[in-house]
Amino acid sequence: MEGKIENSANEIGKWDILQADFYRQKSVVSIAKNLLGKILVTTFDGKLTAGRIVETEAYNGEVDKASHAWNGRRTNRTEIMYAMGGTSYVYLCYGIHHLFNVVTNEEDIPHAILIRALDPMIGIDLMLKRTGKKKLDYTLTRGPGNVSKAMGIYTCHSGISLLEGDIFIADDHFKLRSSEIAATPRIGVDYAGDDAMLPYRFIIKNNNFVSGKKPKS
Repeated sequence: MEGKIENSANEIGKWDILQADFYRQKSVVSIAKNLLGKILVTTFDGKLTAGRIVETEAYNGEVDKASHAWNGRRTNRTEIMYAMGGTSYVYLCYGIHHLFNVVTNEEDIPHAILIRALDPMIGIDLMLKRTGKKKLDYTLTRGPGNVSKAMGIYTCHSGISLLEGDIFIADDHFKLRSSEIAATPRIGVDYAGDDAMLPYRFIIKNNNFVSGKKPKS
């Protein structure tokens, strides 16, 4: 096991951790698309888990009726959305699921991206233990609640920097062709009226860890 951990650490050492300029671009939609193929990493208590991002959703701040920051709304929970890009936003959904989001853009512009699914890469045994599963199947990291559970992310991790520390996103230079990416409406935002139909959800086609119905290729 020690050899596996060392090999994984060596592999991560070859990756490039995403820096502030990536997160502070103006278009949250563009960032959400470009996060596909990147790797979400956690290293809590020296325990490494990592998965390739295969599904994201963009939330376009104050003008987006599906966003927690719609119309300039600010609460104790959502205040972190107004932080500088490259910050985590983790909230509790239905009192059960901890959902991990990436805050983007500049301070006071509350853009965020929900990480909806991962293709697990490193630390699968630990992910199984965290989720209470006996064996790996596609539900391990399919859907945002499962992502956070498998990666050990909770609301206590909201507001921390993604530029260093125990949660970060890395680029191992994995390349996707445009034909491998699909844009669809977001899931579970019917309350947002016309904004519910915006094509702000991005997926890697034909990846079995992607949640919801799969679009036709």
